[in-house]
Amino acid sequence: MLKSLEELVDIIRERKNTNSEKSYTNKLLNNKKMCVAKVNEELGELLEAIENNNNKVHEAADMLYHLLVLLESGGIKIEDVMKELKKRQNAV
Repeated sequence: MLKSLEELVDIIRERKNTNSEKSYTNKLLNNKKMCVAKVNEELGELLEAIENNNNKVHEAADMLYHLLVLLESGGIKIEDVMKELKKRQNAV
């Protein structure tokens, strides 16, 4: 399970370093306003899917992907987020 997440992060980072105009990920990484807008859109879609009890997994996957892209575009490493969550485990 986590291997798939690591692979996705690797792909996002790889796309960050390419100049491919065909890469949706690259477009998001290079346009923070667009990236933020997509996260907001995907969050709304996820909340609606949960409320309506349909398409939840699909929308959760979209949300997770776009959040990872936003983090990367903002210079926030998922590894640092995971370390922060690990520190909080004892407080939960």
